[in-house]
Amino acid sequence: MERDRWPNDDPELRGGSDVGRDHNRDHGDEPAPAWRDAPPDPLAPIDPNAPVSGHLPPRQAASSLHESPEHDWRAAAALIYPLLRPAGTSGLRLDDLDPRRLLEAGMRNRAEPLVDEGPGGLTVVYGINAGGFDVIVNADHLLSWGITPSDIQDAALRNLETWSASAPWTDEQSDHRRLLSSQSGDGWDASRILLLSVVEYLVGELGAGGRVLVGVPERDLLVAGTLRPDDEEFAALLSDFVVEHSGAADEPIDRRLFELVDGHLTVFGG
Repeated sequence: MERDRWPNDDPELRGGSDVGRDHNRDHGDEPAPAWRDAPPDPLAPIDPNAPVSGHLPPRQAASSLHESPEHDWRAAAALIYPLLRPAGTSGLRLDDLDPRRLLEAGMRNRAEPLVDEGPGGLTVVYGINAGGFDVIVNADHLLSWGITPSDIQDAALRNLETWSASAPWTDEQSDHRRLLSSQSGDGWDASRILLLSVVEYLVGELGAGGRVLVGVPERDLLVAGTLRPDDEEFAALLSDFVVEHSGAADEPIDRRLFELVDGHLTVFGG
């Protein structure tokens, strides 16, 4: 008696496929299948480089979380800079900050930026350069680093001084007028006015002919010029320049004109 045919034996039911005879199919350009000739050994050591579900094991991170600047002062100390902010910017004043009292106060106010009083009534904050943006330093960073407020101030000014030593100045002269400006695009141009070396440079270059006027309209621009006794129009022109640049800036600082008097930045009074 002829046996009943399996469904796969009927070409019409199989649709011409090789289902049921896959081991005889032609693999073409595909790699040859890895047929086992013995069962796997469950006691053999596991290959750490073997793929898991088609994926290789993840690579070990280059550094741990605790080695990042936000958690490790040694990493942050070389990346922290002072940044000028508009007058009245709120935050926790570094000079009044007691880390022990802050720790006892719990989480309250810890996310506020740490601030210092800057020249001319401006505010100074501190930022960790993260490549393209800044992480503004707050009280949580101070507690995590286990340092004193003066450590932050000293490191930030030291880094700014190092950068400023090679940062360019643009010198523009027209007739008897002279203008010096710093606009590198690195993000710390306006902050240069915090440095004694920069104040001395501006006074030395511009102070012999008259009063030294200074503008910090935005983070990326510091401008200074000489107000000569016979050129009162210059102050108005420089003031308009500062207002225009501050109004169009992404990170404005101040629209006012300042003046260097006895090495100190003060608001220009005309």
